[in-house]
This record gives sequence, C-alpha cells and structure tokens, in this order.
Amino acid sequence: MPDDAPRPTVSVPTPDTSPQHRPATRAVHAGRPAVVPDAPLNTPLTMAATYVAGGDVEYGRYGNPTWTAFEEALGELEGGRALAFSSGLAAVATVLDLVANDAVVVAPQHAYQGTLGQLGDAQLRGRARSRLVDIEDTDAVRAALDDDVALLWLESPTNPALEIADIRALTAAAREAGAYSVVDNTFATPLLQQPLDLGADIVVHSATKYLAGHSDALLGAVVVRDDELHDVLKKRRDLLGATPGTLETWLALRGMRTLHLRVERAQQNATELARRLEAHPAVTRVRYPGFGGIVGVELAGGAGAADLLCHATQVWVYATSLGGVESSLERRRRWRTEAATIPESLVRLSVGIEDVEDLWDDLDRALRAWS
Repeated sequence: MPDDAPRPTVSVPTPDTSPQHRPATRAVHAGRPAVVPDAPLNTPLTMAATYVAGGDVEYGRYGNPTWTAFEEALGELEGGRALAFSSGLAAVATVLDLVANDAVVVAPQHAYQGTLGQLGDAQLRGRARSRLVDIEDTDAVRAALDDDVALLWLESPTNPALEIADIRALTAAAREAGAYSVVDNTFATPLLQQPLDLGADIVVHSATKYLAGHSDALLGAVVVRDDELHDVLKKRRDLLGATPGTLETWLALRGMRTLHLRVERAQQNATELARRLEAHPAVTRVRYPGFGGIVGVELAGGAGAADLLCHATQVWVYATSLGGVESSLERRRRWRTEAATIPESLVRLSVGIEDVEDLWDDLDRALRAWS
C-alpha cells in the first residue's frame, strides 16, 4: 500500500464492563483506557505533580489518571466509588476522622493492629472512645451500639483470629443506632464478599495485600456508595496529603488483573492445608473460616514451637504481611501490641499460589522437626 494511500477505517467495539458481568471479567477489564485504534491496553503511568490550569485536577495531590483507573476497577468490584490512599493505615485514619470528638467507635477486640493502634491513640488523646467487642457475638455487638456510637468497625474474618461477623445484621443495627458501619474487606477481597451489598456504608482495604498481590506496593483504599460521603473522604485525603504513589497504584491495578486467579488458587490451597492440619499431631487447633487464603494454627508446643516453625520452613517465608503470591507465616504474639487474648502459639499462615504439595511437605517437615 503506498504511503499516501488512505488507510482502512477500523471499528473497534467498546467493551462493556457493567455490573452484570461476573467479577473475574470486571477484574480484567475495568479501569482500562478507551478502546480506540492505537490506544494502549493498559493505563499508562502518569508521573506528574503539576497540571496545566483550567481542568479538573490542577495539582498532583488532587488527582492522577493512574489513580482514577485503579479506583474505577476497585469500585466496579466492590459496587461503589473507590478512593486510593498512600497505605491501608492512611485509609483507616481518614475514615476514623469522620468520628466527632468524644464519640464512640465499636470495634472487634481482635483486628488489624494498625486499626486498634489508631483507636487506642485516639482514646489516649481524648479524641474518641473505643469499645471493643467479640464480633462473633451479634447480640453483644448490638448491645454496645448505644446513642454515643458514631462508628461500627467490622472485620470479617478478623485478623488474626479469623472470626466471622454477621455483617448484614450488624450493619442494620448500626443504621438503627444512627452510626456509620465500616468493613475492612482486606482478607475476603471483593471476590468473596461485597460488604456494601450487605449494608455497610464504607469498605476499607489494605491494597498492599490481596489487591496488589505481589508484596511490592504499599497502598490503601476506601469504597463508598454515597456521593456526599465520597466527596467528604476525598477532601480529607486532599487536605491531609494521604495520596498514593503513582507507581504503587499502577502496580496494584496490574495485580488486580489476576486477583480472581490468585484468590481461587490460594483458597484451594488453604482449604486443603486446613484439612490436613486438623489431623496433625503437632496442632491443637486450626482456625479457618471456610473461605479465603488465611489459616491460623495453634501448636501443642506453645510459643517456642511456633517460633521454631517460623524459622524452620524453606518454602514458607517468615514475614509479617500477607496476601502475596508467596506463602508466608508468622507468630502473631511476637508483637507486643497484639491482643493478649490471641494465643501465644497461634501462627498465621498466608497461603499463596504455590503447589499445595510443596507447601504441605515444607510445613509437615518443619512441624515434625520438634514435635
């Protein structure tokens, strides 16, 4: 074809990633650029701190096209409008900032240490009061929701006890009490649980974990359905500067493209390992809620045996985070701030996507080395 010859017109259909599509399809396609000839399939990194005046962004603390793509993808998976934050704790802090002075937050006695740490700090400073409850005792949680409560914070499963809350019943109770309800959905991910559909007002993620999934990006997120609440949280993010890094957001978005595959494989592995660990002579209790990739085991030999296990594995990595493609483990009470009601011998297993037989062989060998 001569260089000056007219090129044929290419008509490219625009993909529909509307909610009727299943989550796996939305995880792959949501947040993509418009499908037009020569457009990139992936949202490019926009490394800009300053924008030409006159548009919607104006300055790098207020927005970024890479953030927008991540927020669109997560929002579609959770069924709301998402905001990206610099970390999970930045997201937590921004949500807790909704609480008026001297109001009460009801929260699980077993939860992410960063959340409990922020609640404890707020109480020490006279900023807000916290009321910790057994999140599995629905009646007790309802009883704690008096007129002073501004916020009900839920984790289900809880970290690291893996307790399950009746989210629908508790969010309804919070609404009746005039309180916001928040669900940290980090462990379950939007593929296994959509808290907004169960009545929650706000969903929080440590996107560092399963959403990003490769232990290489520090990021947090909040998802809501109420437009006014979304705008309030965005203004707090802008004012406090809790904005995400562009590269980290891009990595998390790329990680979300395989979220359904990773969660499916991790859950298959976790289910099988939990079954085998139930019969292991070195294990006194297995904590597994029946879904997800996190398993808790309590060991017959106490804290010493748990520490030995963490140092004896070769495939499993001794590390404090979770939700990556690699399997990791940790004795949670090694942290001074972990709840005293968590057993000293509890080891949290974050099950990855390796071959389950290799994971089992490594665990079994390490457990039998001291038992």
